[in-house]
Amino acid sequence: MQSKIVVVILLMSVVTYLPRFLPMLFLSRRKLSPLAESWLSYVPVAVLSALLGPILFIKNGQFTLTLSSNPYFWAALPTFAVALWTRNMFLAVLTGMGGMALLRLFL
Repeated sequence: MQSKIVVVILLMSVVTYLPRFLPMLFLSRRKLSPLAESWLSYVPVAVLSALLGPILFIKNGQFTLTLSSNPYFWAALPTFAVALWTRNMFLAVLTGMGGMALLRLFL
């Protein structure tokens, strides 16, 4: 039983590692066109938006921005402001954690 668990963990690590390593291996020595570089520069923003959108705006399958039912949205507002103003990830994370802690304390 324990050997199966080790094999599963090793296979999962390979499946996780290969999609990250193969593009780096094949594209590291190639020069991408300016259009491709420009297009790829939008990928992190798109992925972050896709991850954050549902968390910030949807609660129980419904669009809601009320303070009591969706505190994530309200904690995100000062977090985004701090991130834009300071460009400091540490301060932004602290702001988000503090905002959620305060909202959970008072709601």
